Amino acid sequence: MKKILVFGNPLVPQDSLALKVAKTLQKEFVDIEFKELDAVEEIQNEGKNLIILDVVQGLKKTIVIDNLDQIKTTSIYTMHDFDLAWNLKLLKKIGAIEEVKIIGIPMNYAKKNAVKETKKIITSLLLKNE
Repeated sequence: MKKILVFGNPLVPQDSLALKVAKTLQKEFVDIEFKELDAVEEIQNEGKNLIILDVVQGLKKTIVIDNLDQIKTTSIYTMHDFDLAWNLKLLKKIGAIEEVKIIGIPMNYAKKNAVKETKKIITSLLLKNE
């Protein structure tokens, strides 16, 4: 079963959109596990090839970030993304992970648009990997 790791904080409106999108898309993608992670440290137990769903500050539309060098370890991303970026780069450097694709949803984006764009991206990623 394919798995998408979902980050977000349901108590913080600008950081909860990925969680809402995942809940909506779970109904359409029944063969995908949308796994909510509470801590970035849990990533190391999720395999070598990761797909992550999260909100990203500064985006205008939902995109795939597949180059870890594109992720800045500064406060440009969400509150936990400094830790996420740092952990992903460290895990890649030590060989614990091989590939990471982050589906980045713009912060404060309309849920309807986020669902539509994320659905298109997930469909594309699944077709590429089959």
